[in-house]
Amino acid sequence: MIRLGLTGSIGMGKSTTAAMFRDLGVPVYDADAEVHAAYAQGGACVGPVGEAFPGVVKNGAIDREALRQVVLADPAALVRLNEIVHPIVAELRHGFFETLEADGTDLVVLDIPLLFEKGSERTMDAVVVVTAPPELQRERVLQRPGMTPERLDAILAQQTPDAEKRARADFVVDTSQGLEPVRRQVAEIVAIMRDPERRPASKSAAGAP
Repeated sequence: MIRLGLTGSIGMGKSTTAAMFRDLGVPVYDADAEVHAAYAQGGACVGPVGEAFPGVVKNGAIDREALRQVVLADPAALVRLNEIVHPIVAELRHGFFETLEADGTDLVVLDIPLLFEKGSERTMDAVVVVTAPPELQRERVLQRPGMTPERLDAILAQQTPDAEKRARADFVVDTSQGLEPVRRQVAEIVAIMRDPERRPASKSAAGAP
């Protein structure tokens, strides 16, 4: 099964691009959505995270803002959190892939915001980076409820710069020109990845994630 990584900095249009892959029938693994589900009521992370960080579980779910405040106040807390969450999410991801393989799926997109930051590109066959001009990126993000310029700058400081992501990508999708150009490029990427003669050389060094 071909693994196509999809990433991009905040506000670049990655979620919209992922939806276009789904529209073409390509399964998309959404790393953020998986974590959100694991943090929700009944989720796999609620018990272990609540035990490690008392007070962050409210109404049976992890209060993400309360957890964020704990992590911001104690850098070591982020390390502990990752040690808890990453193995759980990895197990959930493994189950997702087992189901697809049983169904004979040939291509899957992995929507991973911190793909390069976590070194996950090494498990991909190719990488798509979604981009847009910085002024459009800021305009989009600052329209989100509760977002401020300071918070945006703090988020960007934790992400690999857009220029570096583009330089390391196999495919770059510019979302600044409207939806139709993006939709056409997504269709072309799918066609290329399914064509052994045109597919980029695999980055994968660790087998299926």
